[in-house]
Formats: sequence, structure tokens, C-alpha cells
Amino acid sequence: MRLWVGLGVVCILAGASLFIGVIPLSPGDLLTDPEARRLIFTSRLPRTLAALLAGAALAITGQIMQVLARNRFVEPMTAGAGQSAALGVLLATLLTPTAPIWIKMGLAAATTLAGSIGLLMLIRPLPPAQPLLVPLVALIYGGLIGAGVTFVAYQGDMMQYLQVWLTGELSGVLKGRYELLWVAGLAAAATWFIAGRITLLSLGNDVARGLGINVKRVTAAGLLAVSVVTAMVVVTLGAIPFVGLVVPNLVARKMGDNLPQTLPVTALTGAGLVLAADICGRTIRAPFEVPVASVIGVVGAVLFLILLYREPRHG
Repeated sequence: MRLWVGLGVVCILAGASLFIGVIPLSPGDLLTDPEARRLIFTSRLPRTLAALLAGAALAITGQIMQVLARNRFVEPMTAGAGQSAALGVLLATLLTPTAPIWIKMGLAAATTLAGSIGLLMLIRPLPPAQPLLVPLVALIYGGLIGAGVTFVAYQGDMMQYLQVWLTGELSGVLKGRYELLWVAGLAAAATWFIAGRITLLSLGNDVARGLGINVKRVTAAGLLAVSVVTAMVVVTLGAIPFVGLVVPNLVARKMGDNLPQTLPVTALTGAGLVLAADICGRTIRAPFEVPVASVIGVVGAVLFLILLYREPRHG
């Protein structure tokens, strides 16, 4: 039931997204105005698809990261993965400025993977009786990587470019400039095939091994998905925080931790959140736009505080 309700809401938001902007359109314009059709297929439709793909992929990989870290208060964009992706793009731009986009994407994915592995190595020895230590260490870890990225950008006179990568926004999305997000969507969707095994990792490595799970292989597959999604989103749109933190918590509190069952709902909720934030960003100060990362930052912070003070409820 939740899946169909979520799908209906996302479809309504997607339809609205096609007609909201600096130049408002109506469905009738599609039949009578060639320029309206060109605007929708060149800009509005790619922008809508980009928001859906990024939101769904970030929510899914945020939930996977929380299972791998065994902590509800971490997410890739604020725990080092987003900063590591920006570092990869920055290094690619400095070292090979004329390289094609897939080179930057590959280097961003590699640095993101390294950053995610580093985070898990840091938090695994932490005492499970003090769960708030994990997000604290993750924030410090992400902050240190972010400081290093800022230093490299400052030395290379690229601070303006850095702000683009660290602030997610969709105003520049056009046909031909968002297609990398399909890679992110496919990487996130592929995790459904190992979702049951990832769920078993939440019981602990020893229990998972006893149930026949190859812990190293499943962990590596989950981290690879997190790295690819984070790199694709940062390269294409910039960093979008809180999606991978708030959405998995909202879904888990309603449906539990069975990933094969919850991942589709998580994907729809994440897609709807990013698309709704983008629509709000277009209308709050029209004809100007508020970056989607700023809107989600405010909404996500409020939702996160609500989650902290509410008891979990499944069913």
C-alpha cells in the first residue's frame, strides 16, 4: 500500500515539475506551442529525471551505508564520501583538465571508495554502547577531508568550482548533461539483489558468516554502490545532504529493517523528497532559484530533529 501511495505522489510531483519554472507552461501548450515542447524535452524533463534518479539513489545508498556502519546517524554526503568525491573531481580537474567526464567520474568514484573504507575502519572499533560516537567521528572525518579539499582548491585557485561541487542544484541540468545519473540509478537498483545479505550484516559479522554470508564480498559490493552513486551525483549535480540520512530513518521506523521490502519505498521517498525540494526551490523566490541542497538542508535538519525525539514504530 505504501509503495503505491508513494508512486502516486511521485507521479503527481513529476507532472507538476514539467510545467513549473521561470516560464510557466500548461498541458495545452504541448499541443500548440513547439517552443514549449522543446523546453520540456530539453530542460524540464531532464531536470525532473535528474531529481528522481539522484533522490532515489542517495536514499538507497544511505540506507546501505547505515547498515554497513551499524548506525542510523551516518550518511555518505556528510560522512566523508561526498567530500572524497569532490576531492576526486578536483584532482582530475587539476591533473588532467582536458580529460573527458568519465575520467573525472572514475577518479571521483575511486576517492569516494577510499573515503568510505576509511570511515568504516575508523568506526568499527568504537564501542557499540555509545552509538552517538559514530556520527561524531563521521562528521569530524568528513570535515577533515573537506578541509583538505578546500586547501587544494585554494592552492589551485579553484574555490568557485569547489562551491559548485559542494552545493547541489539542478538549474544547469539539460539534455546531454545529466545522463551519468542513470549509472547512479542502475548502481543503486543493483543493490536490491544483495539486499537480503546486507540486512544480515546488521546482525554482526560472526552471525552473518554463520548464515553463509561472505561478509567481505557483500561489504565491498555495498561500498562500491555507495561510491558510484555519490560520485555520479557530485559530478553531475553537486553534494545533496540529508537525503541518505533522513529518508532511511523515516522508512525504517515505519517498516523495519528488511531491505528487500523497504528499498523500493526508500527509493520512492528519496525521489519524492528531492523533486519536491527542487519544485520549492523554483517557486520560493521566483524567478530566482534556491539550490535544492539548501532546501533539503533546512527540511532535513527539521526532520532529523523530529526523528531524534520520536520513538520508532514499525508496522
